[in-house]
Amino acid sequence: MTALSSDTFPPGFLWGTSIGAHQSEGNNLASDWWALETAADSPIAQPSGDAVDGYHRWNEDLELAAGAGMHDFRFGIEWSRIEPADGRLSVANVQHYRRIVQRADELGLRPLPTLHHFTLPMWFSRSGGWRRPDAIDRFLRYVDAVAPVLECGVERIETINEPNIVAVLAAGATDLSAGLPVPDRQISAVMLELHDATRQHLKRNHPSVLTGWGVSVQDYQPDPDAQSLVADYVHPRDEVFLQASRGDDWVGVQAYTRGRIKNSDGHAQVYLTPGATLTQTGWESYPDALGGAVRRAARVVGDVPIIVTENGIATADDDERIRFTTQALQALRAAMDDGVDVRGYLHWSLLDNYEWGRWEPTFGLVAVDRATFARHPKPSLAWLGALAPTPG
Repeated sequence: MTALSSDTFPPGFLWGTSIGAHQSEGNNLASDWWALETAADSPIAQPSGDAVDGYHRWNEDLELAAGAGMHDFRFGIEWSRIEPADGRLSVANVQHYRRIVQRADELGLRPLPTLHHFTLPMWFSRSGGWRRPDAIDRFLRYVDAVAPVLECGVERIETINEPNIVAVLAAGATDLSAGLPVPDRQISAVMLELHDATRQHLKRNHPSVLTGWGVSVQDYQPDPDAQSLVADYVHPRDEVFLQASRGDDWVGVQAYTRGRIKNSDGHAQVYLTPGATLTQTGWESYPDALGGAVRRAARVVGDVPIIVTENGIATADDDERIRFTTQALQALRAAMDDGVDVRGYLHWSLLDNYEWGRWEPTFGLVAVDRATFARHPKPSLAWLGALAPTPG
């Protein structure tokens, strides 16, 4: 396989990390996830609490990424901070995210904000959430509210993080380690309409911005007798969302593992490879999945450029993180050599952070002491930064 170096990927190739707002900021008191975590009968044993105090330590995190050699920084804007109560906008929090964009630019990091990353304002969620008849209009009002953030140096915007998982969670799924259930059809339709409306809205008001969204894409590998079942299986789970990207400037692929598919009485069923090594999330450790995922995405989206907006491994062994990411990047480069148009790689994640009800899965290039919030860079941070291509 190709030995990795700073010349492995072309000049101008996006190179950096991703992080989520709720997972890192802490104390998102007005969000629906905070309400769920803190309810007396909550099914979530480990709430986010202070998370990793990213709301206050964002500058340190930016400096860690830039100091390691990264060129790009994907982060989340938290709607519940911008609009904590219905119609009540927080100018202070708009300026907070604006400062993140400005500081990233000063450090040579291209900021890539994500407008929706699973969480919603509690007032919106409790009044119907995405099932509200005016849900899209209310989201576009929020997009207008963060215009000062988007107008101070943002080249790319991700509208929605993993819309297919948003719809899967709406269907009541909790454990995704054994494959994805069929997403909620109504929420899937709303996500498709929301993305298109947001894309058009951004193009009217910010014509130079490059829009896309990040779809969760597994490398589905069917057994020989399951080949005919794959198309119907993957269409509602990710390909309908990839198809909606054909009008975008780019599409994000978020890939971590593969899904083996067998024929179970005429139905597709995902299964784990017997004896497979599992990550802390219960997924098969299969780094080549990144190559398979971008190849399949490319067949669906046509000539739309791909950015890997998430890829990584949940492990306590940083040497294993480097081995996994090495092989994933080699698979990515091989796909590009075969003609897949990939424009960037953003690793999940910069920090060990809150993983939606659990603290044990550690994806980060930087460890965080949750008692003091001190950041402790792992060897993988400097390793990955040293592979950064020449800036474009």
